[in-house]
Amino acid sequence: MSNKNKSVVEPFSIKFAISYSFAQITDVIGYYMFTFLIFTFYYAVVGLNINWITFGFIIWSIWNAINDPLIGALSDRTNTRWGRRKPYVLVGIVPFCIIMILLWTPPTTSDIQSLIYFIFIIILFDTSYTSYSMGQAAMFPELFKNLEERAKANNIRQIFTVLGLVVGFIMPTIFIPKLDDPKYFINYSYVGIIAAITMAIFAFLFIKFGTRQTPEFSEDYKAAPSFFKSLKISLKNKSFRWYIICHFVNWYVYGMLPTIMPLYSTFVLKIGEGESLLIGLLLALTFISAMIFIPLWKFVALKIGIRKGIMLSMSVFIITLIPFVFVSNVIIAFFIFFFVGLGLSGSLFFLDLLSSVVIDEDELDTKIRRTGGYLGISTFFLRFATIFVFLSIGLVFNSTGWAIFDPIGTADTELGLRLLMFLFPSIALGFGLLSMIKFPITKDKYVEIKQAIEKLHKEKIEKIK
Repeated sequence: MSNKNKSVVEPFSIKFAISYSFAQITDVIGYYMFTFLIFTFYYAVVGLNINWITFGFIIWSIWNAINDPLIGALSDRTNTRWGRRKPYVLVGIVPFCIIMILLWTPPTTSDIQSLIYFIFIIILFDTSYTSYSMGQAAMFPELFKNLEERAKANNIRQIFTVLGLVVGFIMPTIFIPKLDDPKYFINYSYVGIIAAITMAIFAFLFIKFGTRQTPEFSEDYKAAPSFFKSLKISLKNKSFRWYIICHFVNWYVYGMLPTIMPLYSTFVLKIGEGESLLIGLLLALTFISAMIFIPLWKFVALKIGIRKGIMLSMSVFIITLIPFVFVSNVIIAFFIFFFVGLGLSGSLFFLDLLSSVVIDEDELDTKIRRTGGYLGISTFFLRFATIFVFLSIGLVFNSTGWAIFDPIGTADTELGLRLLMFLFPSIALGFGLLSMIKFPITKDKYVEIKQAIEKLHKEKIEKIK
């Protein structure tokens, strides 16, 4: 058997799963440092009105609605000697790292200039990020081909996700003494440079050691549908429609919590100048505890299945968010953030598995592996979660007289921040629970899909031979 075909039958390798997971560190540092800091930077440090920021993110999300599914569909139809996905990783990674620095260098001579720069740079950021992230994420269900392999690989992958999140949250708070103080404007640039270098190193390790050809999918590009046909096929899939609701609401929570955390820490937890490291530690603790709890959710997945598992994780997630309404003490906050990791880890663990199951089912129906198309169309909807995040923040801030940042908070400001940390995310997760009640792929159904997929892949290999 040739080397090309040998990769198909290679047993699961922890070493290879680790090499692939290096991609997550680059992905997560870039995206979550953006999520964590971009709002506070342009709202409190640069001084843009909340309504201008909301407008900017609406434009950004509309662009993403075009950009993400287009790149995903193109990757399904790509054929190169590096495969379908790797070229998009290679094209995206250099601008991704460069723009990570440029995010924090806006002109400050006028609000209009700052706004134009803000919109322009976040669009460039997401275009390069999508090319890199879509490419590496689309590899996951193609490199790890069944629930057992994906559970093992995802366990490792999420550990690296957590490591990336720890860097993305703690490192900025080491170099920026107070996240919402304009006098530390230049410190954001230093943070961007350090992040870009770190991202480049781990991306290189992933590209060098964590990718390989998957010949059973090597001919799929010939029959991959166009963008609009791919969109139509995906939306006709009942499993996909319920999955995307679940993923959307979880994405909303992922966006809301780190975005509002710097201001919540200052005005609710009373974390002052020179203490911003505490903010990074609180967020890092959440994801460290998530790493600790991931094996628990792996056990749950194998025991009761993905559908029931994610329903349980979202229920736990809601419960762990309740204390945000009451906490005012930093010490108690550390305990609360630790237990938030229990719900968060389940969400992080199950969503990738859930999407892989949907893609498996689609492959059985279409005989084509459309991972890029599905991820692109998923992202098409997920990006609109950002609009809902900023509409929620804008609603609360305008209601409390905080359209323009004021370093002196009020009781209304504090209440609004508490509601953004608990009530809005909990309502969203409630909709996610309802969507999973309707999700049609049960544990037994997936066993049938898995057996049929294995047979289909063997047939594809025989045709290639």
